[in-house]
Amino acid sequence: MKALNAASVLPDDGTKGTLVGRVWLPSASGPSVAAIRGDGVFDVTRSFPTVSALAEEADPAAALREAAGTKIGTLDDIVANTLPDHRDTRKPWLLAPLDLQVLKAAGVTFVVSMLERVIEERARGNPASAAAIRKEVERLVGNDLSKLKPGSPEAMKLKEVLISQAAWSQYLEVGIGPDAEVFTKAPVLSSVGTGMDAGLHPKSSWNNPEPEAVLVVSSKGRIVGATLGNDVNLRDFEGRSALLLSKAKDNNASCAVGPFVRLFDDGFSLDDIRKMDLDMTVEGEDGFVLEGHSSIGKISRDPTDLVLQTIGPVHQYPDGFALFLGTMFAPVKDRDAPGQGFTHKRNDVVSIRAAKLGQLVNRMRNSDECQPWSFGIGALMKNLAGRGYLC
Repeated sequence: MKALNAASVLPDDGTKGTLVGRVWLPSASGPSVAAIRGDGVFDVTRSFPTVSALAEEADPAAALREAAGTKIGTLDDIVANTLPDHRDTRKPWLLAPLDLQVLKAAGVTFVVSMLERVIEERARGNPASAAAIRKEVERLVGNDLSKLKPGSPEAMKLKEVLISQAAWSQYLEVGIGPDAEVFTKAPVLSSVGTGMDAGLHPKSSWNNPEPEAVLVVSSKGRIVGATLGNDVNLRDFEGRSALLLSKAKDNNASCAVGPFVRLFDDGFSLDDIRKMDLDMTVEGEDGFVLEGHSSIGKISRDPTDLVLQTIGPVHQYPDGFALFLGTMFAPVKDRDAPGQGFTHKRNDVVSIRAAKLGQLVNRMRNSDECQPWSFGIGALMKNLAGRGYLC
């Protein structure tokens, strides 16, 4: 992977936004909550032991700006030290910017990805069958359902027609039906950040990245900020059976988030998310380059609706949650043989960028090659207590 620096990961407006991240401090043998500022990276763990605690503040952005903190170092040095192959473990490095938030994801929220899920299901995980099935699905359903509101009478009428033609699918159910697909992407504290290796199940032979915006939500259901995510997906596993969703989605290092959480303030709001564009590039050692794009403006369900379907009287999150909003990106470009479509190869570098959120960069490896996840909730609590940050 190419060397990273501050400019390569920051938003287009640099540190003008209110940015919070997490940094591993070797001197403390644990993570610190960090304010990313123009004059450096500052440890604010004494004020906010976790990012989830910061999200519970009445005004998280104002609270972070008011926290003095202790300077850890420059962002350039910390980012450069994050790459696994070049890391000096005596110096700080970046982590994923989320901690105690539950990692949730919404699926099938864009028409394009919905149709690709239907294709995966019918192909039974075989990429060679996808092209022919894609033509048939588009003949039956069409490829422009952007004006169809999920759960509306028009959507339910379409459902009846498709059932009568034996063309209905569980993916169409959550794509145009009243209930969104929201699932748990990964365990608390298991996500990897920018510059780190991201994982693919070693038995997968058809898989792809999923560039997404990720909302950060408090325990009260209030959206307080956002970051970028790669909801790594195994198309062969999920295509064989939707009951393999957990194996398709949750593997070591398969949830990448970062580089920072940008908190809502006078210069950044939910409306910026609603009109946000995400650009993605996959670069392989074989010279292959894949470019993709996802526009939140084309999402089928508003972000607030997805949050309301995640938290409420029937489900609570005392430490808040992070919600992947889904993607319209569905790779169909052939990488090797015609008709085989796209799948990752070892050491692919995936870069996901949004103007107001910065850039998330990860190298793809098999999950059993990535750094094992060993620092969980118990380790975090023990570490923070030992540093005097817990009452």
